[in-house]
Amino acid sequence: MFTGTYTAIVTPFKNGDVDETALNRLIQLQIKGGVDGIVPVGTTGESPTVDYDEHINIIALAVKFARGKVKVLAGTGANSTKEAIYLTQRAEDVGVDGSLQVAPYYNKPMQEGLFQHFRAIARATNLPIVLYSIPSRCGVEIGVETVRRLAVECKSIIGIKEAGGSCDRVSQLRAALGPKFEILSGDDSLTLPFMAVGAQGVVSVASNVIPREVAQMVSAFARGDAKRAGQLHAKFTPLFKDLFLETNPVPVKAALAMMGVIGEEYRLPLVPMSAANRAKLRATMKACGLL
Repeated sequence: MFTGTYTAIVTPFKNGDVDETALNRLIQLQIKGGVDGIVPVGTTGESPTVDYDEHINIIALAVKFARGKVKVLAGTGANSTKEAIYLTQRAEDVGVDGSLQVAPYYNKPMQEGLFQHFRAIARATNLPIVLYSIPSRCGVEIGVETVRRLAVECKSIIGIKEAGGSCDRVSQLRAALGPKFEILSGDDSLTLPFMAVGAQGVVSVASNVIPREVAQMVSAFARGDAKRAGQLHAKFTPLFKDLFLETNPVPVKAALAMMGVIGEEYRLPLVPMSAANRAKLRATMKACGLL
């Protein structure tokens, strides 16, 4: 259902508001590039600094601009179960294909709390749900056994975006969940290693900038062309790395602005890249043939 390449789409701003024209332009580039779907209002979409109305509006715009040509997996997670349910139900109302549910951040629930949180959300919506484990941001990992329990009890929980940086954990998830449960890499630089041990695609930051190349890399590996996938991985690994020279999504927005796709605007507490890191990113983009 959600395998292949999904772009964690940025949220362009202009004079403090969502730049709808730039968002549409970016989504059309994703469609043209051959990605399988987009993920609006995740971390890369600056979800922490948009209010409820903006959050739902961005998702509705993504559905409108996608026009059914790519799937929309909406970021509707929260560290409050009530808030996550509200956002997920509103996203369902505007016609998304599924919901990406990040682990509750900051309040660091125990595994039983995580289980009850995600189960409550699954019971409150008809949408298929992809869990999202990113302990570096959330301070807590969704345990393998917790994922297994959720998949058994909640048939709508069909996958996980895994951003823990460990191939061993991907192997453990695959062994515990079986072949049908969908596992997506949450790190561009680890997409191929993760796919080698059972993942089926990526939620990508880099595909904002290089949608066609990331989609080709993932599809090549999936069809057994490891050589071609490896070539693309090697070519763009410096870009994968430099898009995280500073906190995501600052570098990817800077890159898109350099390419003339969006204006470079952030919401505090995010600020523009330092001059040194910006120069390094620009040099890498030139070396990759993007500028």
